[in-house]
Amino acid sequence: MFTEKQIEELNEAFKKLTPTEIIKKALEFSGDAVLTTNFRPYEAAILHAVSMVEEKIPVVWCDTGYNTPQTYRHAEQVIKDLNLNIFLYVPKQTSAHRDVVLGIPSIDTPEHDLFTEQVKLEPFRRAMEEHQAKVWFTNLRQGQTAFRNTIGVFSLSKDGVLKVSPFYYWSDDKLDLYLEENNLPNEFKYFDPTKALDNRECGLHA
Repeated sequence: MFTEKQIEELNEAFKKLTPTEIIKKALEFSGDAVLTTNFRPYEAAILHAVSMVEEKIPVVWCDTGYNTPQTYRHAEQVIKDLNLNIFLYVPKQTSAHRDVVLGIPSIDTPEHDLFTEQVKLEPFRRAMEEHQAKVWFTNLRQGQTAFRNTIGVFSLSKDGVLKVSPFYYWSDDKLDLYLEENNLPNEFKYFDPTKALDNRECGLHA
């Protein structure tokens, strides 16, 4: 859909605009859009912002099966409160089965790549293949990882899908205010088994 030069021009033009303005612009490019979430901290902000513009947008949740009880309760609350059009994708193997044959491997072992493929990458590919989206809303933000510092509000996925991060330049403090103003919950007891550190990429974006 876009060249790298066009992406650069979009990022320059929309750098200082609001998330709502960014979301509306992205939907002008294509109505074939999805919003992905893992219900980690601050996800309620983008779920709210996008659903206020397009209330029936498919919301893809790839659940690794290793979320905390707090995350699952948080997810259920947000799904209900925002009336999200949720599509749940889970690994083909249960976490109980995997715990017996593989466990959660250390990131410095070959088994960790297989683990990441099973619990995150394969369900995500399945979701994107089924929805055939041309626009992908996500909550990437500057400062999260070295890779994410290099993109911008607009970027292209490995498959050429237009990836849109409406809150890219927002700080935690600014998001805290957004959540408070819109009466949205947050939950910090979150666990991603594919990442040992918060600033490590899991493979979906890099």
